[in-house]
Amino acid sequence: MNRINIKRFGMAWGITSSLLYLGCMLVMWSAGKEGSILFFNSLMHGIDVTTIIRMNMPWWEMLMGIIEIFIIGWLIGATIASIYNWGLKKTKRS
Repeated sequence: MNRINIKRFGMAWGITSSLLYLGCMLVMWSAGKEGSILFFNSLMHGIDVTTIIRMNMPWWEMLMGIIEIFIIGWLIGATIASIYNWGLKKTKRS
């Protein structure tokens, strides 16, 4: 089995997470409040987002959100790759 490059896998997760965040922003921008509520309620399997949805976010808060989600995604990807590679070491010894 091949090892996973931790930095690249983390980058892939970070970029993917950021794209999902941008997709969420696009849905909210294009669908408006009622459309966003309908969309996210259908994704959340019965959780009503009506009371928590906020449409008037400042640009700097959106920028911070995309940076934060990228970092979290990178950490998730790096953790998965590290655990995978660590598991390879264990199976090679056996």
